[in-house]
Amino acid sequence: MHLQKFTGMSEKKPDASAGAICSVCGQGELAGFQTLGDKEYLRCPHCSATIMARKSWLGPDEERAVYGLHENDPGDTGYRSFLEKLALPMLERIQPGASGLDFGCGPGPALAEMMREAGMKVALYDPFFHPAESALSHQYDFITCTEVVEHLHHPAEVFRQLDGLLKPGGWLGVMTCFQTCDDRFDKWHYRRDPTHVVFYREATLKVVAERMGWAMSVPCKDVAMFYKSL
Repeated sequence: MHLQKFTGMSEKKPDASAGAICSVCGQGELAGFQTLGDKEYLRCPHCSATIMARKSWLGPDEERAVYGLHENDPGDTGYRSFLEKLALPMLERIQPGASGLDFGCGPGPALAEMMREAGMKVALYDPFFHPAESALSHQYDFITCTEVVEHLHHPAEVFRQLDGLLKPGGWLGVMTCFQTCDDRFDKWHYRRDPTHVVFYREATLKVVAERMGWAMSVPCKDVAMFYKSL
């Protein structure tokens, strides 16, 4: 997702190309990893993120068209079961009636509906489907990001933005498919989505947490919970 859709920050953004500084951790220098068809992928030696080169990104209209094909029906029991991987550990950590933000909620904000059913107050933000800038002017007890961070063109900036949206003592929940094996990267289903431009290992998210000053836990596969200290 294009950062300008999330925030009005105008600072120069790092280019995803070999020799550039990693857009996830802001520390490692990106090096060539693999070229698969017309897509080039880079690797950060510091945080181990795998990043699609900028020249391989889709344009905004192409990106939105792909998102429109996603099935995110709030009434789909299978989809709700999938989202419980993040919803349940979040509900274990927050107080009754807490206020939250579903960041990058997509066209069918099923997780927000699930959290509301559990008694939480949830605002929505998505650059394409719920572009409510007012939702970005408050702080929240919790923030959920399900299947979002792999789309980010400038993830470090968005993580900083999320930190600003989160109250001290709050929780950020991130769900993304962790990369675990380079040998199968070319055949990995997650890579085949052309809107997926960043792939995180658990170690990558630990670097993000350290950089942001968050405490991180992994309650289950592909879910990371970040705590912002008081």
